[in-house]
Amino acid sequence: MAKTNTEIIARQKTRARRHNRVRLKVTGMPERPRMTVFRSNRGISVQVIDDLNGRTLAAASSLEVKESGINNTQMAEKVGELLAARAKENNIEKVVFDRGSYLYHGRVKALADGARKGGIKF
Repeated sequence: MAKTNTEIIARQKTRARRHNRVRLKVTGMPERPRMTVFRSNRGISVQVIDDLNGRTLAAASSLEVKESGINNTQMAEKVGELLAARAKENNIEKVVFDRGSYLYHGRVKALADGARKGGIKF
C-alpha cells in the first residue's frame, strides 16, 4: 500500500530531529575534523569536514569503488578504507565520527570499521 504524504513528512521530520540531536554534540575542529556519513538505498558516501572553515578536506563514495560481486556492507567497508587513505594524504589522523541520523549498525558501522582499519582514529 502506498504511503500518504503525512507519513512521508512525519518520517522526514523525525529523521531531521535525530540528525539535529547528533549534530548538537558533534563539531569538527581543524585539528580533529568531523567525518560525516550519508547513506541511501543505492550507496554510501562519507566526507571529512572542517566546520570552522566550512571546507571538505577528504571525501569518498561507493560510486568510486570498482569491485563487483560484493554486498552493501562490504562496499561500505571499502569506502571507509578509501576515505582513510585520502585523509592520510591530507595529514588527517584523528576525526570526530558523525553518524547523522543513522544508527551505528550495519553499513554505518562497517564504514567506521573500514576507516579504522585504514588508520583513522575516532
